[in-house]
Amino acid sequence: MVDLSDFQRRQIVGVCLAGVPVTKTGTLLGVTRAAVSKVMTAYTNRGKMSTAMRNSGQKPNLNDRNRHTLKRIVFKIYRTAAAKVTEELNIYLEDPFSTKTV
Repeated sequence: MVDLSDFQRRQIVGVCLAGVPVTKTGTLLGVTRAAVSKVMTAYTNRGKMSTAMRNSGQKPNLNDRNRHTLKRIVFKIYRTAAAKVTEELNIYLEDPFSTKTV
């Protein structure tokens, strides 16, 4: 996708939703017509304005259930070292995680 900031993408979406044609939107904001079309296509299809290139594609190490357990532990033993929190979390998990992951 085009290398635009999130602010520029929001401007494009706002102007287009106001009813301004794609060509005029591009000239008003100083971007190409193709960039406006790509941003609006991403917005209408996925409902988002940020680029998908920022996502590395790597799956998260902690799933929702593990994340919930981690939050519960942190609230229970607030202001504790990361090593202690990791040790407590690994008690509840099948596959242990490193302190860096947590």
